[in-house]
Amino acid sequence: MKFLLTTVAAGFMAFNVGAAFAQDLAPLNSDTEKDRIDWSQLEAKFGAFPKLPDGTRAGAVSKTLTNEYWRSLGEGYKTFGDKIGVPVVYQAAQSEGDQLGQLTVAEGLVTQGYNVLLVSPQTDSNLQPIIEQAKAANVPVVNVNDAVIPQAEHYVGNVQRDNGVRVAKWFIANRPEGGKVAIIEGQAGVYAAVQRTDGFKTTISEGGKFEVVASVPGNWDRQMSYDAATNILQQHPDLIGFYANNDGMALGVVEAVKAAGLQDKVAVFGTDGISDAYAAIRAGELTGTVDSFPVLTGEVALESALRLVAGQKLPRVVATPQALITKDNADLYSGAPEDVRKALLKDAESAK
Repeated sequence: MKFLLTTVAAGFMAFNVGAAFAQDLAPLNSDTEKDRIDWSQLEAKFGAFPKLPDGTRAGAVSKTLTNEYWRSLGEGYKTFGDKIGVPVVYQAAQSEGDQLGQLTVAEGLVTQGYNVLLVSPQTDSNLQPIIEQAKAANVPVVNVNDAVIPQAEHYVGNVQRDNGVRVAKWFIANRPEGGKVAIIEGQAGVYAAVQRTDGFKTTISEGGKFEVVASVPGNWDRQMSYDAATNILQQHPDLIGFYANNDGMALGVVEAVKAAGLQDKVAVFGTDGISDAYAAIRAGELTGTVDSFPVLTGEVALESALRLVAGQKLPRVVATPQALITKDNADLYSGAPEDVRKALLKDAESAK
């Protein structure tokens, strides 16, 4: 217990020092930051991938490896690292609630001589101490998706609010008569969960035809989300749909909907685009997901991080792609990696 308290105290001390150091940076809102570039424009803006210092190594820390999304992100790191000959060490906490464990992993990577550190924090604050420690060691830090460290100098990831907006627009277009809907949120206070929930809730409420009758935390947990959805369906048997902040929770909701015998009446959407979500979509169980393409995100994040190592001055945010996936387009976005990349580049070109 003494060791634990000492470690926590040290973390808070580092947090305070880091906050003081980064006062010149405005708190980062990765969704609205104007100093940004789309992933598809990196080479056009900054040229071909630059030569790196000999012996360059990258360290990366994630939330957990029990969630397929974060394993896929690591696959992206490895794919790009192998392509250019840069070794990547990818580590994670034991679970998505192990904030101190994740901080310990990240601190270890800072001290082991890696040239850049990529972090996907558990919360918006638990890896804040790493900013100052890495700065002192002259190691760039890139915040990769999900939770956002307010004083992070660089962020790579998608527009979190847009996940919820896309799902809300599906309901508006496909359920024009409106009705009752519910939200299963991620971890309370985490940037991604807050933004995804707000995007859905605000957008679907605009026309006055939909009523959000419940918005409860599922803490990224499938069983907790199943229980929450079961309770909501008991209270609102006329519910027409759910939006869950990630796919694991959405699959728990699907099981609750099936148990209630309402699979033909209740639409269920998730976020992330994990393989189980695609399988459930093809099976007609999950209505859809917003895929944020974690493998590609990992590739783009490592490329961005290593461009920093090479001395390039990138914008504060590099925005990565996402797409609403239903049975109609699941095949387009789940083929070979190069085919998916081509489809997303085409999407980016169309969006200009």
